This record gives sequence, C-alpha cells and structure tokens, in this order.
Amino acid sequence: MAPKSDPGRRVVADNRSARFHYAIEDTFEAGIALTGTEVKSLRGGKATIGESYAGPSGNDLMLFNAYIPEYLEANRFNHDTKRPRRLLLHRRQINKLIGATQRQGYTVIPLKIYFNDKGRAKVELGLGKGKQLHDKRESVKQRDWQRDKARLMRDKG
Repeated sequence: MAPKSDPGRRVVADNRSARFHYAIEDTFEAGIALTGTEVKSLRGGKATIGESYAGPSGNDLMLFNAYIPEYLEANRFNHDTKRPRRLLLHRRQINKLIGATQRQGYTVIPLKIYFNDKGRAKVELGLGKGKQLHDKRESVKQRDWQRDKARLMRDKG
C-alpha cells in the first residue's frame, strides 16, 4: 500500500466510510476496464464509490454500482453511469477474492479510484468483514482519543 502523500497517485474517488463499516484485512490494486468517455469523466474527478462493491460475475470480478457521470462533450457516444465494470486482476487474485466472498463471508469493497504515475485508472480493493455496532463505537472512541491526544501534544508544545 502506498503512502498517503504519494506524488504518483491522483485520487479521483475515495470511499471514506468503508474503513468505518468494514474491518479491512487485505488490500489489492486492480485495473479497471473503462470506455473512453469514462476515462475523460474520471479525469474531471466527479466519480463516487460510496455504495459500490465488487463481486463475481462468471469467472471475472466486476465493480458494481460505481457512479461515473456522463462526459458532457460526448453526446450520443456516452456511457451508462452505473454499469458493471470489469476489474483487471491476476487469475490467482480473482480466485482468492471470489473464494473469500463465497466461503468465508468476506466482502470486497472499493476503497479508492485513482490514476497511477503512468496515467492508468486503478482501483484499490479491500477484503474485509462487516463490523458490529460495538466495533464501530470502539472505532469512534479510538479516533476521538487520537484527535484529543494530538491536540494536547500540540498545545504543550
């Protein structure tokens, strides 16, 4: 996983609530099969992946319910905004993710859509299990404590 201030990454869409609702155990970087108008629309930076998920479709892994708005200059050649998009992974990674979702109760959640340093659109996928309510409360408590601790350290100098 790349650091937050990686100069080669330009994040287009970020699923900030995913780490709150799911306990992410493993992350994968996947390519995404897009049409030309989808790439141009992504470069505008208006995509949302808040309620999207990845799942099996035949032998492939697909990204469902990701919203990439229409490219306004494309007129009749535009794409469908919420169509399923194929994720490009190695066969071994696809088998691991499909097996984890079917047998062990995991979920594959897209965490980010970004352009890497070569200009290719990539999706960061997280393999995780849903958190219970008490786990979410613990996450909120931990986040508040970290914020208060940083505030105290900053004030003390």
